[in-house]
Amino acid sequence: MNAIIAPHRWSLEEYEHMVRSGLFESGHHVELIEGEVIDMVPQNEPHAATLTLVDIALRRAFGTGHVFRQQSPLALGLASQPEPDLAVVTGAPRDFILKHPRTSVLVVEIADSSLLHDRTTKCALYARYDIPVYWIVNLVDGVLETYERPMSGSYQIQLVLRRGETVYVGPARTPLIVDELLP
Repeated sequence: MNAIIAPHRWSLEEYEHMVRSGLFESGHHVELIEGEVIDMVPQNEPHAATLTLVDIALRRAFGTGHVFRQQSPLALGLASQPEPDLAVVTGAPRDFILKHPRTSVLVVEIADSSLLHDRTTKCALYARYDIPVYWIVNLVDGVLETYERPMSGSYQIQLVLRRGETVYVGPARTPLIVDELLP
């Protein structure tokens, strides 16, 4: 008889227990994606600077009534807890003291070495959980990739915007020039 060998998929509850128990070393940054614990790559200087630029631009575009969570967990389903570079969620900071948000109006990943992972695994994950707008600030090619209208695990609208082009975001569809988001 042949046994079927498969990796163990962790539930969100199991993962949170491992984190609370101190299983991961201090400073060891991981996230749970579809039941797999994924090591996250440390940020380099352009990545960190870009995160600040995106945060400033989005705060201006969204205004009050939203929380801007940098590299903080989103609880998606029973087996995923990604930590996107930035998630814009509706509400106030105190709304998330006892539990992580379960959705976001916009998720942003800043990609250099993680570009393929962000375009495939992360994109499918965010679409599957109906995140309405997903951005990849692509530092490799110096562009903004936008994904909108999630349906059946993928996004129906995908655009690549270059320097000098404009993206419209937030409740008032505030125009942002792509250059504001790139280092």
